[in-house]
Amino acid sequence: MTMTRNPQLDQHGALKHLLSIEGLPRDVLVNILDTARPFVGVTEREVKKVPVLRGKSVFNLFFENSTRTRTTFEIAAKRLSADVINLNINASSASKGESLLDTISNLSAMDADMFVVRHSQSGAPFLIASHVREGISVINAGDGRHQHPTQALLDMYTIRHYKQSFTGLTVVIVGDVLHSRVARSQIHALSILGVPEIRVVGPKTLVPDSLGRMGVRVFNRMEEALTGVDVVSMLRLQNERMDGGLLPSAQEYYKSYGLTAERLALAKPDAIVLHPGPMNRGVEIESSVADGSQSVILPQVTFGIAVRMAVMSILGVG
Repeated sequence: MTMTRNPQLDQHGALKHLLSIEGLPRDVLVNILDTARPFVGVTEREVKKVPVLRGKSVFNLFFENSTRTRTTFEIAAKRLSADVINLNINASSASKGESLLDTISNLSAMDADMFVVRHSQSGAPFLIASHVREGISVINAGDGRHQHPTQALLDMYTIRHYKQSFTGLTVVIVGDVLHSRVARSQIHALSILGVPEIRVVGPKTLVPDSLGRMGVRVFNRMEEALTGVDVVSMLRLQNERMDGGLLPSAQEYYKSYGLTAERLALAKPDAIVLHPGPMNRGVEIESSVADGSQSVILPQVTFGIAVRMAVMSILGVG
């Protein structure tokens, strides 16, 4: 029986696209994290540039708005000395009836080397990757409810930075897992990197039954889920993706699932708190926790630029 090759890897097993965490070998993830480490130092230099992608063109194709993600990809590409083209798709031919693949074909003809794609439809980056010519790389910057691989990788970098190793950790993911591509990518990454216990907690309406099949322990009570954990990863409530009736109110959600100092005290004393942003203070997380000594939310942003630099440099020089 012939094995289907992972579309993200070339025939030698090297990364040629980053579309999903699922299915990537552990050594590919570790290589990205290791490559990111020296790039963290670049952000602290007076001249924040290295010539890794000089002469390469990176197209940011955001069919769905996300200022934060687009900005960090733009900074990462510019720090690698790439030429960056940001496209406002809503004002382009895509909104005039041109198909997604027609748009990609036209941009490919402009000597693109890399597409960073954000799309509301799950699978759109895979479709694009299957139609670009050889030598063009595609990075998924979030597709529908499916995956957000670079967010998961920067979360893994943050966890490794503070905890050194993944073995022996207990990690809890809190909140709106149903709509969260971040959570899906995190669960795959944590599993691949050898985290022995991954917990998920949230309202029954926001925690899919299928999670048990991914080797995750599902909780509905916050206090139980937080007890003795090393890492608390908060999720943003995705109000824009919710149908009515999934949550009674933001206040009710905070009462049951908001991360307060009292609840965080149930975790290990050296537990760290992550959040992909933007935060809803007083809904998902108490301000004293978000700004407290266990929060690593701001370092996540710094590490995120380095991780995206690492992914682009691996794809760009491959």
